[in-house]
Amino acid sequence: MTDASTAAALEAATLRRVTRRLIPFMFVLYIANYLDRVNVSFAALHMNRDLGFSGAAYGLGAGMFFLGYCLFQVPSNLVLARVGARRWIGSLMIVWGTIASAMMLVRGVASFYTLRALLGVVEAGFFPGMILYLTYWFPAVERARAVASFMTAIPVSGVVGGPLSGALLGLNGVAGLAGWQWLFLLEGLPSVLLGAAALWYLTDRPADARWLPAEGRAWLVERLRRDQSSGGEEAGRTRASLRQGLQDGVVWRLGLLYFLIIAGLYGQGLWLPQIIKGSSQLSDLTVGLLSVAPALVAAVAMVAWGARSDRTGERHLHVAAPLAAGAVGFLATAVTRDVPLLATAALSLSAVGFTSALGPFWALPTAFLRGTAAAGGIALINALGNVAGLASPYLVGLVKDATGGYAGALIVLALLMLAGATLALALRRAPR
Repeated sequence: MTDASTAAALEAATLRRVTRRLIPFMFVLYIANYLDRVNVSFAALHMNRDLGFSGAAYGLGAGMFFLGYCLFQVPSNLVLARVGARRWIGSLMIVWGTIASAMMLVRGVASFYTLRALLGVVEAGFFPGMILYLTYWFPAVERARAVASFMTAIPVSGVVGGPLSGALLGLNGVAGLAGWQWLFLLEGLPSVLLGAAALWYLTDRPADARWLPAEGRAWLVERLRRDQSSGGEEAGRTRASLRQGLQDGVVWRLGLLYFLIIAGLYGQGLWLPQIIKGSSQLSDLTVGLLSVAPALVAAVAMVAWGARSDRTGERHLHVAAPLAAGAVGFLATAVTRDVPLLATAALSLSAVGFTSALGPFWALPTAFLRGTAAAGGIALINALGNVAGLASPYLVGLVKDATGGYAGALIVLALLMLAGATLALALRRAPR
């Protein structure tokens, strides 16, 4: 073999080992993370009635998660950069799993809002921490696919969580607990167990990876060092200090773009079971099974689209195009909302839109932020974007209460997706 072919084989083998070691475990962690924040959407099928919550009250409570989530993004990510992912992520998971199970104790709007906000405070460090963690292990040119593979946990959590949540609601009355109480109790426990596992399984940096051969470890450390020195794909505007990352205008515009993506994600995600059920008499289990379709289609599309973005090296159009498709999906849902099967198909298209944009999107900031700028900048973008997690579900609830249906809210979500597509294209002209 030539030196070039030997180097290429070493690169491929090392990245395969890193992918096999980290991505499946991170994927499972994110399923638990995402399920604990959105399972309230299934609990609402009975909890709202039992506790007398209006649509606006539920929407605000569901969104209260993002109050704590957004406020603690940056400090939590800075702690991770200092103490390492293993200890920080493992500890966070144990605490948020306990809070997620404690949601079974909700008795009114005050306890609902409080526990949702606390859950957001503790979960705040997970996602931006994992995005930062991926920059420690994957070169910039491989990052969209790695992020997309990790983030397929969002739609897959729907595949797992929909039928599971529908089935757990069927435990209503067992041991004197409502079905939604069983749902919260049992779906919070896996996070506690996975947090304990993360404390020994995760490796903080490639230099510490004894599970990599010495030559592969040395190659990866050197390749990532060259990436940081050159600034990756955005060599002309690398940011390294915390102040530079937080003051960069492109970081703030990326935060706005992420806001528009997340508006669709949670505007649909936290209302999905209720939108599918609509005015029909479908059982909770049937609603759970129907909710699997958008998740399955989105998971496949997300990985394929992220791989295409890496293969072509293009990011902005790979964000804009799926967001435009998502807008079409929301408009189609508004028209077909009274026919559960057609509405589910339309919701699948909208889910493909906002999830497929995620992998290429997160390849943008990680290409020009490094050091403490990466820790702060990534967290800031995620915090700005997730303000939509508070605003979007509440907006859907307000419009539903005002109009008696979901059509108006779905049209608003479609407009937000179109605005996101426009901004993604405009960012192609951002100064470098």
